[in-house]
Amino acid sequence: MRKIYLIPAVVGLLTSVAAGPLAAQGAVPKQKAAPAPRAAAAGTPAAAGTPVAAGAPSAEAPGAEDKTKAIDGFRSAKFGMNEADVRAAMAKDFNVKPDAIKAQDNAAELTHSILLSVPELLPNGGTAELSYVFGYKSKSLIQVGAVWSKGTDAAITPEKLFSNANILRAHFMGEGFKPDSIAVNMPVAGGIVMFRGSDAKDRSVILLLQGTFENKDNNQRVLTPTSLLLFYVADAKSPDIFKLPPGQF
Repeated sequence: MRKIYLIPAVVGLLTSVAAGPLAAQGAVPKQKAAPAPRAAAAGTPAAAGTPVAAGAPSAEAPGAEDKTKAIDGFRSAKFGMNEADVRAAMAKDFNVKPDAIKAQDNAAELTHSILLSVPELLPNGGTAELSYVFGYKSKSLIQVGAVWSKGTDAAITPEKLFSNANILRAHFMGEGFKPDSIAVNMPVAGGIVMFRGSDAKDRSVILLLQGTFENKDNNQRVLTPTSLLLFYVADAKSPDIFKLPPGQF
């Protein structure tokens, strides 16, 4: 069972993705490489491997005046729910028995998570692992994550990870997030932020394709993808996790 250390990475993505690197989460053996896209404007998402203008957040997308999408959780599990209610939502969404849901505590953040392996969470996308994270003080749902990797599905390939990432990015591009919050194809240390967007309450979705970069001909950076992570976050800037009070050390 993998350790859930999601919150700090999400905070870094939302607050400094354009300014600095993100620490990679875990290492997986090298697989077939694929070219890495650079940052693109929201209105013109590029296919993986197509170089586009780098480093800038997205421009305002068509239809930006439409109602902003509300991010309230994932499927039937809503932010603020307690663990019992989230377990019931998981059973409803995925038709699973209670013993299929595993629990895990984070000793550093003092958060609690419940995990579920879900085949075909994304149609034809392979098996993913879902994690539902409960806050340190609130004990309520603050984040939902999904990961696709060799650790969740031994048959998954780099091509499948790119395909999943492109399908999800295209979906989120049409969902009506705040235009000034949208960024796509942004390189960070250890991967590419394929999509980032927030709603009117700054609740966020982040799609991160992780792997290792290599420099190829013509200084083109090539990504060997190893995992795809998707986050739904209630408050990435001030997450409900344990922090030492100022002045104690």
